[in-house]
Amino acid sequence: MREALIVWGGWSGHEPEQCASIIAGMLEEEQFRVHLENSTSAFASPSLSTMSLIVPIYTMSKIEKDEIGNLSSAVRDGVGLAGYHGGMGDAFREAVEYQFMCGGQWVAHPGNIIDYRVNVTRPDDPIMHGIQDFAYHSEQYYMHVDPSNEVLATTTFSGEHAPWIEGVVMPVVWKRRHGTGRVFYSSLGHVAKEFDVPQMRTIFRRGMLWAARD
Repeated sequence: MREALIVWGGWSGHEPEQCASIIAGMLEEEQFRVHLENSTSAFASPSLSTMSLIVPIYTMSKIEKDEIGNLSSAVRDGVGLAGYHGGMGDAFREAVEYQFMCGGQWVAHPGNIIDYRVNVTRPDDPIMHGIQDFAYHSEQYYMHVDPSNEVLATTTFSGEHAPWIEGVVMPVVWKRRHGTGRVFYSSLGHVAKEFDVPQMRTIFRRGMLWAARD
């Protein structure tokens, strides 16, 4: 049986415990044995290398040198990594090794909770199969992103809340490699309720399975 590790914690506004429970249920439906931890010390465990998938849900906070070293090594050696919104894209702001692995870092969400549109750029990719452009109500993430990411969906900033970024096209969903490991990220999912959005939930489920080499 494949095993997955979910590590949750950090800023409570992203409802990490509730989201961890939802994601654990999704993975159990896919026949994973799921381990839930709420301390970054889990990233330092020697058992990390035996996992098929790691899901960090840990907005902001700090990660110790041995923890990020072990996590990065496990992914480079083939363990999958999948995450969403600030739980992965705004975790451990001081850890550049972590950002290098993830392929991006949150820097702003102009207007906070707003209506915006997600545009599917790779409808041919299995993760996005059958999903068309859709409206979304949440934080529209402005991120610093790695040009080596394989971008699957984007959003365009209107400039209403920050005129100098009008027309900027920003990646929303991407996948990438870190060593031999697969890394998946979606900026959707500010709070647990957003997993009720079919497109968001489907994209993340498929992304996790892709990262875990389903």
